[in-house]
Amino acid sequence: MAIGFIGTGNMGSPMALNLINAGYSVVSFDRSDKALESIKAVNGVIASSLQELAMTAETVITMLPTGDDVRKVYENEGGVIESVADNTLLIDCSTIDVENAQIVAKKASVRGLQMVDAPVSGGVTGAEAGTLTFMVGGSSEALERSRPLLATMGQNIVHAGKSGSGQAAKLCNNMMLGISMIATSEAFTLGQKLGLDPKTLFKIISTASGSCWAMQNHLPIPGIVENAASNADFKAGFAVAMMAKDLRLAELAARSVDASTPLGDKAADLYTSFEKTGNQNLDYSAIIKHISS
Repeated sequence: MAIGFIGTGNMGSPMALNLINAGYSVVSFDRSDKALESIKAVNGVIASSLQELAMTAETVITMLPTGDDVRKVYENEGGVIESVADNTLLIDCSTIDVENAQIVAKKASVRGLQMVDAPVSGGVTGAEAGTLTFMVGGSSEALERSRPLLATMGQNIVHAGKSGSGQAAKLCNNMMLGISMIATSEAFTLGQKLGLDPKTLFKIISTASGSCWAMQNHLPIPGIVENAASNADFKAGFAVAMMAKDLRLAELAARSVDASTPLGDKAADLYTSFEKTGNQNLDYSAIIKHISS
């Protein structure tokens, strides 16, 4: 199977490499030469243009920053929908707003193409290890066509529902994650100011009702949780800019269905404020710096 992979940044690159290492024929494209360095390092095939990639691929996978990027890549003249052969499978792993995901899927359907939105959870570490979780929106038939490729890049594949449902699930998940990290940061900042040893507090909360995934895996206090970004000066696994973007997307989604998300809205405000003060490239767990300042 010839796979075209578009968007080889922090997440896309290790995902594409896992497909290459599994023996798939992968052609990659990114507008940034720097983003293609890891693909070139393994002598991966690079397309000279988006149209060239689209014309040769049986499946196209995209991992792009924004909804606007996704729509341009798929919908523009010479883009994916126009250029691919009949029966090409389209898999968008970007995290974007639900509305744009549905619009692109509908335009693909008009062309007679199957498409799934399959945003991921697991960060760069999960992408590198091939342990990502895919939240998939689209038809059952399209999911089954996608499954072997998704299983090469991840461990968990969940069908969330119709087109756009993968994005909806991802936004709900990341809203919870952002809120949880803020709560963890507040609790450990308060604990330290009250004279508690962070290791003792972590031990207590780990077996108590306040425990959560964000604390257990990404504790923003160094020297306690192995592989937490706090141990490496908050080098990003999942960047502040990405969390801020996802929380703003969750806000938009909530407004579109008249849902009340006061904690999600506050989390979006805090991460956006932290992002704007030059911290966009730090790991999302660095929000403790904002909380404790």
